[in-house]
Amino acid sequence: MPDPPYRRIVNSVQARIAAGELRAGDRMPSIRRVAEEWGVAVATATKAMAILRDAGLLETRVGSGTVVSARAGQRRRESGEPVPGREQLVRTAIRIADTEGLDAVSMRRLGTELGVGPMSLYRQVAGKDELVAQMADAVFGEPELPDPGPDGWRAKLELVSRLLWQLTQRHHWLPRVISFTRPLLLPNAMAYTEWTLRALDGLGLSAATRAREAIILPALVITTAMSRAAEIEAEQDTGETFDLWWLARENRTSELMHSGAFPLLATIPHDVVADLDGLFEHALTRHLDGLATTLPRESHTQEAEPHVQNVEPHVQNVEPHARSLKPAAAEGP
Repeated sequence: MPDPPYRRIVNSVQARIAAGELRAGDRMPSIRRVAEEWGVAVATATKAMAILRDAGLLETRVGSGTVVSARAGQRRRESGEPVPGREQLVRTAIRIADTEGLDAVSMRRLGTELGVGPMSLYRQVAGKDELVAQMADAVFGEPELPDPGPDGWRAKLELVSRLLWQLTQRHHWLPRVISFTRPLLLPNAMAYTEWTLRALDGLGLSAATRAREAIILPALVITTAMSRAAEIEAEQDTGETFDLWWLARENRTSELMHSGAFPLLATIPHDVVADLDGLFEHALTRHLDGLATTLPRESHTQEAEPHVQNVEPHVQNVEPHARSLKPAAAEGP
């Protein structure tokens, strides 16, 4: 698979710096000029420059604009200096994945970021698969699962589901790592499953039903999160925002919706389908409504009222990394 446009720009600048064609203090062209020279969107050029700046290769100087940094030619560590520890390696990989996507994480890229030879990193991890597993485990360990948590099974399941939703919004690559059939054995991720099973304990459900619920709930979160992750990756790779993508298809959409072939589909409010946060909350609420009907009467009546009150505070905490989508649109925790 060829490198996306922004990566080609980054690789070119890095190569020119390594070859000595670009030296410390050399002024870089403007974002608009980069976009014109490479035939890409301004957003793509902006992303490329941001990556180079984050890597310490470029810096902004008053009166000069963006220039090659003084540290650009001094990225390599001297021989004999200890290689980065595993925690530093994992955190650096997470930062790259959060900014550029999981495909941008490689031993070569990490070596460049950390100023060491790529082969030295294999002292810390066996390869990318192990590294990605460590990244996921570190991410799952970010929020603290409360003990014992709120009262009532429903409030507990809402809490753990929203915590996972928030994680997927901060780390859009995470859904790609989670598998419900070949789960990775990660302690922090397994803690989510254990916490969910504890919330379901004592409700009169069979062990099989509790296990299915512990899989279905995160699957609901991950499935919705994948749509947002796919949109973010598409925008990063192409430099085309979703608004522009949608605008290019507006005429065709209007033609279809006014053809009379889809009268009910044409009545769906545009903003409702575009709101992924709202879609997640709707799916979670309706799922828990269904679960409540299968419980003994005393569990059902105790949980009937309060669950809706908790929706807004949790939604407000979700990091607004990406805009809501418009219609035409690995280990289970």
